[in-house]
Amino acid sequence: MGCSDKALRFTTRSPRETRELGQRFSEQLQGGEVVAFTGGMGAGKTAFTRGMAIGLGAGDVASSPTFAIVNEYPGRLTLEHFDMYRIESWDDLYSTGFFDYLDTDRVLAVEWSENIAAALPENTIYVDICPGSEEDERQITITGWKGEL
Repeated sequence: MGCSDKALRFTTRSPRETRELGQRFSEQLQGGEVVAFTGGMGAGKTAFTRGMAIGLGAGDVASSPTFAIVNEYPGRLTLEHFDMYRIESWDDLYSTGFFDYLDTDRVLAVEWSENIAAALPENTIYVDICPGSEEDERQITITGWKGEL
């Protein structure tokens, strides 16, 4: 993280709060952003992305794209929701069409981004979601983004 980057840290206490944070975050997006998620299974990546879809005007439509690899949600900006859980090679990544979406006005939400870390652009926004001390509590850290929440 560079000197001009700042990390934003949040604690949410329910899936609804995680979704609402994603919504507030996405309302400020301009298009062309790549949002890379890290966090274990069930951490809240899809809840945050669901909020992003709502904030971008697509509605409450986001679901885990595990079997489809990518889901598209048109709204004020089109959200491309990738799940890279099963991506194990560059050939796998190319087959998703991921590179075709870079440098467009679409917003890319990439779950399991650690599986494609070498392919993420320099200006990627990272959202790390970790369990908190309570069952539904999440610690969320956003880096590489210049916005406010």
